[in-house]
Amino acid sequence: MIVVDLAYVIAGSEATGGAGLQADLKTFQELGVYGVGTVTCIVSFDPTDGWNHRFVPVEPQVIADQMEAATGAHDLDVVKIGMLGTAATIDVVADGLSRRSWRHVVLDPVLICKGQEPGAALDTDTALREKIVPQATVVTPNLFETRTLSGMSEISSVEQLIEAAARIHALGPQYVVAKGGVDLPGDEAVDVLYDGTQATVFRAPKIGSERVSGAGCTLAAAITAELAKGADIEDAVEFAKDFVTAGIVGRVAGHTPFDTVWQGAYVEQLALDEPGDAQ
Repeated sequence: MIVVDLAYVIAGSEATGGAGLQADLKTFQELGVYGVGTVTCIVSFDPTDGWNHRFVPVEPQVIADQMEAATGAHDLDVVKIGMLGTAATIDVVADGLSRRSWRHVVLDPVLICKGQEPGAALDTDTALREKIVPQATVVTPNLFETRTLSGMSEISSVEQLIEAAARIHALGPQYVVAKGGVDLPGDEAVDVLYDGTQATVFRAPKIGSERVSGAGCTLAAAITAELAKGADIEDAVEFAKDFVTAGIVGRVAGHTPFDTVWQGAYVEQLALDEPGDAQ
């Protein structure tokens, strides 16, 4: 019998394969971690309506059933949480999390889906902030989510990104990875890891100026996989940034107006970089 590291993900299904649970499980597999998943909602882009989201939540009891099965089948102690989508979903996930002890909870705080009503989105934001964020080991907001969670209307510098991360840390998580991405001005994609005392800045050259679908999901999933294997948080974040950068370089194009991260690009690049026997 092979003993493998395990990681659990609670997230939405995204039909094109570029984000959500699909991206998370692909990331786990690429990084040698056995992935277990619970579906919270079904998101499908609508090609007849500018590729906006169609959002369908999964019934709370079905989510609870999935969590019961997953945690009953495996000794899970590291979990990544992605899109939850409704206040009712957040309630059932928060309750499930509180029923066991977790070594790490990685939260990718997806706040708004275009398929949600504005009022429902606000309720979801509030519930996430109050019930899930305080349980997190690591929170990985993008720039929009960082502004929302921190209450800062503008973040246009690394210094402001650090300040925002500190404000989010005050909500209860142990660590915050605030992502500047392509939206923070400058030639570099900057992410900030804040631990309550110190900020560590990670930089990589920007690859184009357009967002690539699945980058945030993949970063959080890579952090989760590395933590599951025993890495410390700084090493996990540094590796995850390299992994996502490779995935953006090797991104997959389709009929959508956006490209998607290719989780296999990092391993492919390693193979190319290894010295071969060819003459």
